[in-house]
Amino acid sequence: YPNGHAFARAARAWAKFTFYDPRTYAAASRVGLMKLLQTADSVIASFYMITGDAILNYYIGTFLLAFLTVVIGEFTISLVYRVNRPHLQKIDDHLSKMGDLSQKALEAGDQKSYQACNKEANEAFGRSFFNKFGLSAASLWPCFFALAWLQHHFSAFEIPLPLFGYDVGYFPTFVVLYIAARLFFGKIRHRLPYFRGVTDMLMADPDKPKAS
Repeated sequence: YPNGHAFARAARAWAKFTFYDPRTYAAASRVGLMKLLQTADSVIASFYMITGDAILNYYIGTFLLAFLTVVIGEFTISLVYRVNRPHLQKIDDHLSKMGDLSQKALEAGDQKSYQACNKEANEAFGRSFFNKFGLSAASLWPCFFALAWLQHHFSAFEIPLPLFGYDVGYFPTFVVLYIAARLFFGKIRHRLPYFRGVTDMLMADPDKPKAS
């Protein structure tokens, strides 16, 4: 790898120091928040100290970080969905009702009623679509924190790509590992106690947001 040795040397030197930089959180006004951030920073840093190989540590650590963002994101979706489930169900019921009425009006040749019902059905569909799109997007918010952490610790490094022989920054490696983590979570979510219950709840709804 062009910069593999330099990356390894820098990573070993970097690992000797604490991952927590007080200047990063100088604006934090409460000691409790500072301690929380320091603890979170140290926990994430431990993901990158599993083996004795700096490059392998990076990929393992980033995959674990990506998997953590997936879990937190999916947990967020589940909470938001539980709170908004009655509202979403009400919109879906109205959409189904207007769809049926517009079909009956069309079959009866009542063009005026058909247009009125079809307009309401389209509006209900739009509300349902954007509600569920927003619900799905709620899973992505932890990614911004993960990327900020990676930027703080790895923006100065180029990461060697195994088998390809060239280097990239932290961002593309995180994206690829995030996709892998999401696929992996999708395979095991039905085995996880809390998420198994969420999956059962979603499957019970006739019109549900897409699960991972």
